[in-house]
Amino acid sequence: MSGETLVAVDTNILICAEDAADPAKRQMAIAWLDHLWRKRIGRVSNQALNEFYVNVTRKIQPPMPQGDARAKVRRYAAWNPWQVDQATIETAWGLEANHRLHYWDSLMLAAAQHMGCAYVLSEDMGHNQRYGAVTVVNPFTQPIQWLYDL
Repeated sequence: MSGETLVAVDTNILICAEDAADPAKRQMAIAWLDHLWRKRIGRVSNQALNEFYVNVTRKIQPPMPQGDARAKVRRYAAWNPWQVDQATIETAWGLEANHRLHYWDSLMLAAAQHMGCAYVLSEDMGHNQRYGAVTVVNPFTQPIQWLYDL
């Protein structure tokens, strides 16, 4: 696979990289994200960043201080966050109807499609499921060596 293969990251993976509740999972999420940073192939949507902020400051234990969470969101801004627009919403509605997905998952996949991503890292959607040109990869079931081919 080419070094230009883009990978969108769902909120749950961003959160796992910060949540100390499951150290093994946290380390796997960090390894994936570090690789995406090094290769400069990671992408996110504004939706994912907003969900990340709310969840890490309110739902993980201990909660991340707001200033630290804001710094993380600002850092991920380097990944050119996708601004959800009407075209993205229309794509999400199509995915929702055609694949019987939850709307928020459909919106994540639609953003990935509009960003030109080949993959979405997500724990919440079926591993290896393909939605148009985007394939879901669960980084907690996919061997870590796979990411070095990207």
